[in-house]
Amino acid sequence: NASIKAESLLCTWHECSLSATSLWHTSKNDTSLLQVLSHNLCTVLNVPHDPVALEEHFRDDDEGPVSNQGYMPYLNKFILEKVQGNFDKVEFNRMCWTLCFKKNLTKSPLFISGEDAFKVWVIFNFLSEDKYPLIIEPDEIEYLLKKLTEAMGAGSQQEQFEHYRINFGASQKGLSAWELIELIGSGQFNKGMDRQTISMAINEVFNELILDVLKQGYMLKKGHRRKNWTERWFVLKPSSISYYVSEDLKDKKGDIVLDENCCVESLPDKDGKKCLFLIKCLDKSFEISASDKKKKQEWIQAIQTTVNLLRVGSPPPHKEARQKRKELRQKLQAEQEALEQQMKEIQKRKNDLSAQEEEAVEQQLEEAAARAAEEEKKRLQTQMELQDRFSLELEREKMVRQQMEEQVAQKSSELKQYLQRVCELEEMYKQLQEALEDEKQARQDEETVRKLQARLLEEEVGKRAELEKWHLQQQQTIQMTEAEKQELETQRIIKERALQIAMQQLEQLEVERKQALEQYEEVKKKLEVAANKTKSWKDKVAQHEGLIRLIEPGSKNPHLITNWGPAAFTQAELEEREKSWKGKKSTS
Repeated sequence: NASIKAESLLCTWHECSLSATSLWHTSKNDTSLLQVLSHNLCTVLNVPHDPVALEEHFRDDDEGPVSNQGYMPYLNKFILEKVQGNFDKVEFNRMCWTLCFKKNLTKSPLFISGEDAFKVWVIFNFLSEDKYPLIIEPDEIEYLLKKLTEAMGAGSQQEQFEHYRINFGASQKGLSAWELIELIGSGQFNKGMDRQTISMAINEVFNELILDVLKQGYMLKKGHRRKNWTERWFVLKPSSISYYVSEDLKDKKGDIVLDENCCVESLPDKDGKKCLFLIKCLDKSFEISASDKKKKQEWIQAIQTTVNLLRVGSPPPHKEARQKRKELRQKLQAEQEALEQQMKEIQKRKNDLSAQEEEAVEQQLEEAAARAAEEEKKRLQTQMELQDRFSLELEREKMVRQQMEEQVAQKSSELKQYLQRVCELEEMYKQLQEALEDEKQARQDEETVRKLQARLLEEEVGKRAELEKWHLQQQQTIQMTEAEKQELETQRIIKERALQIAMQQLEQLEVERKQALEQYEEVKKKLEVAANKTKSWKDKVAQHEGLIRLIEPGSKNPHLITNWGPAAFTQAELEEREKSWKGKKSTS
């Protein structure tokens, strides 16, 4: 916690120095802008603000912001010493950038946007030296430009940087923030690249160096409650993995807190999901599916490396590399200062000596100059060796990383085979248990069947006796049924004969009815002829003798009308014939 707070305060000092320097050179003794800066700093850093202390601190001097009564001592005493580290660094950086970029950034058009310039400014504060005024060393510039070119996919541009180093000049020890922004924004190191590619590269380096983003990307995560798979944007940091709805980082869904007890392991494909791995923590575990095998191995290696760093208490790789470069520069600077001090002592001793000793001193001075030249040569050789060693370490680190990836892949394959063997053994054990259960169940079924067979045999004996009894009864019933059947057959034959006789009689009656109908038609025709004759005679008699009423003979009973016309028989005759037919049917 102390190191994190010190680092936060260091970044705060850098950024406030830039802002305060810009405001001081524009306002001089006018403290109104510094009051605005102090108030904004206290608001962003969550520090109580005391405007009276600022008025009492300043006096009528004009020695700059780092004087005894300047703004830097006030900033250290009344603001930075009260910072607890619980502030938003991005908002703080943006506030400082807003206060100072208009006064310091050149008016010439840049190839990068204002947001990208702000990110370069924040990266400068991270890589700059801990001294005033703030500058960034040439090796840090080389490191930053290499990171940008790698992020753009352009490869290393060592020859171009060496040419720039020569033109940079030995007299100039570094660049300010605004010179660095102008260098990157001029397009010298991004020829052939469009604005979007450069912006993506700056954003990637900003995420790594400032936001401590070690890795990020889309993956599928299995839910703990619904057990469904959802796509999330994962961001790996030194102590946690955050996952969001999308890469804009607006809707955060949760965190996976990492510590030295966490571990990550590969999982076999299941439920239609491939490239699975598991992150085990103390409270819960997380199942994640990567897009392909390469992404899976990269995430497993990155998470395992982060956990290993937490176990040994090491900072993130980019911060550790920055510290090593800084220590190397300090060591070389100390050697150079010691050499300069030695030269000054020799020169002082030379001035104090008499004329007789000048020759000896000159000889010693020449020897010292030769030794200094030799030391400078050795220093340069040591620097080249250190650079070569650093390059070798990078290559060795890449080889180790590749070996680790191969080992992780091999371990993942072995783990997959082991898990497959475990699954096979579990399946065999399950089948063996099922076989034992089946055998036990079969024996129980056999015992049940044996008891059932004994009971069935007893029941069969009883059933046999009962069946024999029923058989005898059935034989008797069959004999009785046969006799009844013969009697019924005889009755059937008699009834059929009677039915045939009745049918013959019915046919005879039909014939007789047709004959009677024919006779009726003849009689009807004769009657019509007679009626016509009678009518004619009536007319004649009426004409000669007057009206005469004739009485015609008629039937005493009503005539029946059938579908074929008037019936040949009367109702009484039909009833008589029906009684005769029923009597014959009953006798038959």
